[in-house]
Amino acid sequence: MLDHIGIKVRDFERSSEFYEHALEPLGWSCLLGWATSAGFGDAKPFFWITSGEPTSPMHIAFAAKDRASVDAFHAAALAAGGRDNGAPGLRPDYHPNYYAAFVLDPYGHNIEAVCHNPA
Repeated sequence: MLDHIGIKVRDFERSSEFYEHALEPLGWSCLLGWATSAGFGDAKPFFWITSGEPTSPMHIAFAAKDRASVDAFHAAALAAGGRDNGAPGLRPDYHPNYYAAFVLDPYGHNIEAVCHNPA
């Protein structure tokens, strides 16, 4: 099980704002932050962004408590400057209840919110 993950971002301020808005519908916020680093989570920071040269785009999936949270994540991420990479909906190729949405962050990282619960 993961304890935390971090990615590097070229424009820390822009990325920090993007993730603050995109992750809010999932119940997460910036819990720790410095001039060049920020940690997002609920009870503890588990997703970190740090100023630096981004590596190859990554795929990061965040768990959502319900399908409405997936929908809200997608809308918030688009409003924060993300690019659509898969509208909210079922992905039955994964399993019958796999409900997800995908957005590309400012650096092309494929950010997903997923709910595995039935409707």
